[in-house]
Amino acid sequence: MKRKISATALNVFEEARLQGELTDLIIRVNDTEFKVHKIILCGCSPYFRVLFSPNWNKLAEHYYNIPGMSPDIMSLILKYMYRRSVCITEDNVTELLVAADQFLISGLVDACCEFLETQLCPENCIGICMFAGHFHSCSKFQSKAKLYILQHFKEVVRVSEEFLELSVEHLEELIGHDELNVKQEDVVFEAILHWIDHSPEQRKKHFAVLLPKVRMGLMTSDYFMNTVKSNALVMENEACTPVIINAMKAIFDLNVEEPFSSDLRNPLTRPRLPCAILLAIGGWSGSSPTNGIEAYDVRAERWVNVTQEDESPRAYHGAVFLDGFIYCIGGFDSVDYFNSVRKFNPINRIWHEVAPMYERRCYVSVANLGGYIYAIGGYSGHERLNTAECYDPKTNQWTLIAPMNERRSDASATSLQGKVYICGGFTGVECLFSAESFNPETNQWSLIAPMRSHRSGVGVIAYGDLVYAVGGFDGTGRLHSAEAYNPLTDLWHDVASMFDPRSNFGIEVVDDLLFVVGGFNGFSTSCDVECYNEKTNEWNSVCDMDIFRSALSCCVLSGLPNIKHYAAQRDPAEIPEDEMDNDRSTSSSTLTV
Repeated sequence: MKRKISATALNVFEEARLQGELTDLIIRVNDTEFKVHKIILCGCSPYFRVLFSPNWNKLAEHYYNIPGMSPDIMSLILKYMYRRSVCITEDNVTELLVAADQFLISGLVDACCEFLETQLCPENCIGICMFAGHFHSCSKFQSKAKLYILQHFKEVVRVSEEFLELSVEHLEELIGHDELNVKQEDVVFEAILHWIDHSPEQRKKHFAVLLPKVRMGLMTSDYFMNTVKSNALVMENEACTPVIINAMKAIFDLNVEEPFSSDLRNPLTRPRLPCAILLAIGGWSGSSPTNGIEAYDVRAERWVNVTQEDESPRAYHGAVFLDGFIYCIGGFDSVDYFNSVRKFNPINRIWHEVAPMYERRCYVSVANLGGYIYAIGGYSGHERLNTAECYDPKTNQWTLIAPMNERRSDASATSLQGKVYICGGFTGVECLFSAESFNPETNQWSLIAPMRSHRSGVGVIAYGDLVYAVGGFDGTGRLHSAEAYNPLTDLWHDVASMFDPRSNFGIEVVDDLLFVVGGFNGFSTSCDVECYNEKTNEWNSVCDMDIFRSALSCCVLSGLPNIKHYAAQRDPAEIPEDEMDNDRSTSSSTLTV
C-alpha cells in the first residue's frame, strides 16, 4: 500500500502556511504574495523540485514570480499541495488544469480530468476533447472523451455546435472509426451533409474525401439509390463516381469477377464495432456444466468465443454487469451448490472471488438496481428459498433483505423504475404464475398481478417501460409464449410468441432488441437465438451460438475501451497476440488540435 500523509499532518502544514510559520519562500502572483515551504512544494511538484535544486536555484531573495496566473488559481494550487484536496468547479477547472499541468502536479491533473469526465455531454464533448489534447498528461482522459464522442455520435451531430466547427481532418478521422456508434450508415452520410451545409462554399470540395468513409454497402438499396446516388454533391463531383460504383457492387453483389474476400474486411461493408456486447456465460451443455463464454457482436451478427480457461464451469447461476465488472453469482457445478460470487474484469480479463452470499443459491434470480446487486430465491441444495440479499460493491458486503411472499427457484428477476421484479419459478411442488416487486426504500415485497401462464425457468427482463416474461415451463411443456407487464396499470398482456419453445435460457436487451439465448426446448439443450422488437411486435432468428446449452446466464457489456476484443475480428492483423495479455485501457488514436 502507498504511504499517505496523515490528515493531522496536512492540517498542521496548511495552518503553518497560513500563519507564515517556518516558511522559506514567497511566491508572487500579480500583486499577491504567498508564503510557502519549499519542501512541501517539492513533495508535490517535480517542477518546483527541479527549480529549487542547487543546480537550478537562481531565486533572488527567496522570491519567485509566476506570470500569467490569477491569485485565485494559485491559492487553489497551494491548497491542493498542502491539503491534497481542492474544490473543483465548472468555473475553475480549465485554469486549474492548465496550472496543474504547468507545475506537473499529477494528482491534481487526474482530479481535474475526473471532474471533466463527469461533465461530458453531447453538447461539450468535442470541445473538452480538443482542450485535453493540449496536455500530454491528459492523454488517457482525452481517449475517454473521444470514445464518448464516438459512442454518442448521433446525438453529438444533432445538438453540438462544436461539431460544425470540426476541421475536415478531424471529421474524416471520426467517421472512419470502427468504434463509431451508428446503427445505420445513413447517420454518417447525413452528418457529412450537415457539416458541409454549415459553410457550403468552403466545404463542398471536401465531400469526395469524406464520402469513402461512409460504409455504403451497409445501406438499404432504396436509401442508397434515392438519397445517396442522386445527391447533388455526388452527381457534380467526378471523384465520387468510383466510390459510388464500388458501393453499388457491394449492395447489389455485382462484383462477380473479383468478389470481396470478406464482408468484415471490405471497407464498404465492414460493420462498425458495437458499443455493447451480449455475453452468454456458462450453463449446462451435454451432460455437464460448461465454462464457455460467447460474445455476440450485434453489428456483425456473429458469436465470438471469449472463454477464460481459469473460470470453473457453473450452471443455474446469475450474471450482472455493474460498474465495469461482471459478477457471476451462485449456481451449481454438478457437485456443489454455490454461495460464492466471482468478479471478472473485462479489460485485463482476470477473475477473482468477492464476498460470498449468506445462502447457497442454485436456480438464483439476480438483478441490479441503484448500484447494488440483488440475489433472490433459488435452491440451497436442501430447500427452495424465499430469502433475498443485496450486495454493495463499494463495501464488498452482502446484506439480507426482506424475504419474498413465496419460495421461488427457477424464477427470473429484473429492475425497472426503482423496483426489482421477480416472476414465476418453482416451489418444489408447482410452477408459479405469481409475481412480486421489491421496493428498496421500504424494504418490502408486494405481490403484483399474476402472469397469464405458469412459468418456471422463465426469462424476465425490463424492455422499454414494461417487464417481459418469456418462455418457461408450465408443468406440462416448454412455452413459446411471452407476455408483458405494465407497472402503471398492474396488468399483463400477451405479446408475439417465440419461434421455438424454451426454458432456462439467457435473456437480455442489447441495441434496443430483446434477445433470448439457448435453453432447453423439451428434448435437448439449444444453441438457438432469437430477438424481439417491441416496435414491430415481431421475433427474428439470430445467428446460433457455437455451444448448445441451457441454464446459462447473460449480461451486456457496454462502454469498454477494448470492446474490439469481444467483437468479431474485422481484420486478422487487428489484435496482435502479444497485446492480448496487456491491459489497454485507452484508445490508441487521438483527436488532436
